[in-house]
Amino acid sequence: MKHHLGLDAAPSWIIVEELNEFAWPGFDLRSIPGDDRRIAFGFLPPRLFRDVVAGIAAVWKRGRGHRVPR
Repeated sequence: MKHHLGLDAAPSWIIVEELNEFAWPGFDLRSIPGDDRRIAFGFLPPRLFRDVVAGIAAVWKRGRGHRVPR
């Protein structure tokens, strides 16, 4: 299922209780070769993106979310 996202077969998860707080772009993001103004950061399919946003909203509405400085 993850292969079409360019991910390996190892287990992966999204932690909706935590939101990373960092300076943009972070040390782990790289510019697109030949264009220092653009950052390659990936794409989530619309359904997965909606599910993640809904999960974050539900957790944070209950007051259970927290920010993690990176």
